[in-house]
Amino acid sequence: MELKHVSVLLDECIENLNIKSDGIYVDGTLGGAGHSKEIVSKLDNGKLIGIDQDKYALKRAKERLKDYEGKVEFVHDNFRNIKSILNNLGILKVDGILLDLGVSSFQLDDGDRGFSFHQDAKLDMRMNENSPLSAWNVVNEYSKADLTRIIKEYGEERWANRIAEFIVNERVNKEINTTLELVEVIKKAIPKKVRMEGPHPGRKTFQAIRIEVNKELEILKQAIIDMCSCLNEGGRLCIITFHSLEDRIVKETFKYLYKDCICPKELPICRCDKKRELKIITKKPLTPSKEEINYNVRSRSAKLRVGEKV
Repeated sequence: MELKHVSVLLDECIENLNIKSDGIYVDGTLGGAGHSKEIVSKLDNGKLIGIDQDKYALKRAKERLKDYEGKVEFVHDNFRNIKSILNNLGILKVDGILLDLGVSSFQLDDGDRGFSFHQDAKLDMRMNENSPLSAWNVVNEYSKADLTRIIKEYGEERWANRIAEFIVNERVNKEINTTLELVEVIKKAIPKKVRMEGPHPGRKTFQAIRIEVNKELEILKQAIIDMCSCLNEGGRLCIITFHSLEDRIVKETFKYLYKDCICPKELPICRCDKKRELKIITKKPLTPSKEEINYNVRSRSAKLRVGEKV
């Protein structure tokens, strides 16, 4: 089956990267290579570094970008390792970095990966298939307390405690091995009236488990700080998020990088030596137009924040 990926906020990203034809740019979440193709098409003597922890994504991206051989460096890694990645390539600084966070369309649509609550598959959800932790481990091995915490914090699910309780009770009888088996447990835990009124009952729990499996939130703040340090003066950092937890981290980290001082207010003089590293370009995040949402409904929750190295 041909799996398709539609790049979110594509025009807004390209415009805000301020691409120079001889610049060096990083796509930290290569995915379907939609953003990358637009970036590299604007380069003459420049270079694009495409990073993804998903081997299948890299394979697809190489095929899509085959006409730009020599201008693209493909790296199988996590963007959290941006410093070592650039160091290994002999690159000191870059002119722009893009992150498109969350799960990609072709990961959702590939039934074998276990990301979707609409298709039956093994409980997996690993973006890096070499990772030792999968959704199966979380669902079948985590304690009720840990499941409750994850589903509540990462999924912002009001029924987190009941869902965790039902999962733990279900696995007393047998392991929960597939996505649709998990969906059935979630449905039993959420009152019918609530299930009928809102979005798919599994959406928030699946999001929470995916975030836990891939450690998506715990790596984000430090990764942003590291990426900022890798930018040339005037270089842009563009980050697309898809839920409030990610967006909050990006917003607060941008604010931290903008500050000249982080000393307590009661101190008469600054002792922290903190220097401003980033100018915030988007005071409010950019969001998709109605037209984009109409042809790509998955873009509806996307937010783009942009910062510039000072």
